[in-house]
Amino acid sequence: MEANNKEELNSGLTNRFCFSDLSIDEQEFLKHKKKQISYLKGENIFKQGAFAPYVIYILNGLVKVFLQTGYGKQINLRIAKPGDFLAFSSVFGEDIYTYSTIALTDIEICMIDKSGLRELLKRNTDFAMAVTSRNYQNEKHLIEIISNISYKQMRGKLASALLYLSSDDFEKENIFQFLSRQDLADFASIANESTIRYLKEFEKDKIIALDGKNIEILDKEKLEALSLRG
Repeated sequence: MEANNKEELNSGLTNRFCFSDLSIDEQEFLKHKKKQISYLKGENIFKQGAFAPYVIYILNGLVKVFLQTGYGKQINLRIAKPGDFLAFSSVFGEDIYTYSTIALTDIEICMIDKSGLRELLKRNTDFAMAVTSRNYQNEKHLIEIISNISYKQMRGKLASALLYLSSDDFEKENIFQFLSRQDLADFASIANESTIRYLKEFEKDKIIALDGKNIEILDKEKLEALSLRG
């Protein structure tokens, strides 16, 4: 489904996160370099390998970020939330999207011209530092994913995925209601059948409680121990 354009002049982008560091002139410059768009739950925002003319800033809603690794196969990298950038590498010359994204909920985003954003980063060091700090957290998470895939066994991988999805970043969201068991398997980089089996084991050991799609963490310390042991 094609996204619907919305009025952008009153989007409030300049009052959010790092954009509040912009001067009045810089805010006026940005106003002509962005477009606010809404997507419905389940819609693709962009696909891996497509041309990347914009940097995406999430205003509202949740976005699943994933890497397509083969036909019908993927690794879920993270869940992007309000205040996060997507396709930020395009600012530095990346011409294609290096991963895919899909709306987990109804969302609103700003599409920002990458050359315009690059100009603002050059002009305003406070703005640049705020954006860099935000993206550094995503880099740390990617390193954790590589560690999980490379060194941990399946129980440890699933434990790590559950800890990430129940972290403080998502405390205001019942994140599991938006995720299928296959999504959870793709976050843990294990098979769907293994995910279901280990979830039942975790429930039996009173580490988690299952209620339909919902997962409640009952014993975070045990889950952390499983994650560390791998």
